[in-house]
Amino acid sequence: MKAQLLTMSTPDGPFTILAGNGAVLASGWTAEPGDLTGQIHPQLRPDGMEEVTDLGEISAAVDAFYSGDPARAMAVPVLQRSGPFRAHAWDVLRLVKPGFPVTYTEYAALAGNPKAVRAAASACAFNAAALFVPCHRVIRTDGTLGGFRWGLRVKESLLAREAV
Repeated sequence: MKAQLLTMSTPDGPFTILAGNGAVLASGWTAEPGDLTGQIHPQLRPDGMEEVTDLGEISAAVDAFYSGDPARAMAVPVLQRSGPFRAHAWDVLRLVKPGFPVTYTEYAALAGNPKAVRAAASACAFNAAALFVPCHRVIRTDGTLGGFRWGLRVKESLLAREAV
């Protein structure tokens, strides 16, 4: 499968999306597609990329997010593969309401295993589809941001944007 590649300009910097079969394979705040491909499960990695100027509903959802409608990105199909807990945890992330971040402990409980805090954190770390699977909505128990693959400045900006 060849992936479609689009880099969009956003207030948080360039945002690149790799899509295949109408679904997001990987995305993040970078202009370098190579920063994204390593996060894609080996069975889903594309065998090439084709630059496009529009991804239809996918790119429209990014525009909507930055125009104040974060919910639209949750309707965009995402294609990720992992074990049962992580795959379920990614689905659960899409249910976390914008403007109401959860702690890693709360996230583990929402994913069905309150004791699996490390596994929940790992699901965030291995999430390839940033924004569409909003791992930025998970924070530390003490209220600090924790980590974010695309930098704490971007995470802080996303959370502030959603809090409005």
